[in-house]
Amino acid sequence: MAGLRGVKLGVDVGLVRVGLAASDPDGVLAMPVKTLKRDAKKNSDIRVVVREAAEREAVEIFVGLPRSLSGGETASTRMARDYAQTLVRALADAGQDQQVRLVDERLTTVSAHRSLREAGMNSRNHRTVVDQAAAVAILQQSIDTQRSLNRDVGELVTLSRPHRPGGTPAPTEEFDISQDIEREGGITP
Repeated sequence: MAGLRGVKLGVDVGLVRVGLAASDPDGVLAMPVKTLKRDAKKNSDIRVVVREAAEREAVEIFVGLPRSLSGGETASTRMARDYAQTLVRALADAGQDQQVRLVDERLTTVSAHRSLREAGMNSRNHRTVVDQAAAVAILQQSIDTQRSLNRDVGELVTLSRPHRPGGTPAPTEEFDISQDIEREGGITP
């Protein structure tokens, strides 16, 4: 699916706010859209992302994955993974089929702050737009990398099976192939 033509969205997930960016229809240039208040209880922010994806006829959504500088997983990484999983489910529930991909976003917020400072914006005003700027950085990096490598980038997020209380997957027709491969000990020829 590399090189899909169409609008792509970028999402920067935080504890308090979510930045949203969109590309032009050719998927070349990322632009800020809005900053949403993070609503982990009711997921109203996710509903806005789903609506934006539908209205813009987006083909892909890139969610930033904030790894540690050494590449490890953190509480923020887990939060982004959970957010992406919830987004995939909300898109499916809305009858939409956009791909959601997690992409490494180390230092995007730092570089967004730097860009805003270089643009002459008062650091006290950064809060209102830094999440959008980070979402733009996530999306533009994803678009550029996808174009230069001529392949999909990031980690595809799929619907995962609900789990029973004992931790085993509940039987459904929807499943996460990577979980099945992992349980079977990897891919064998």
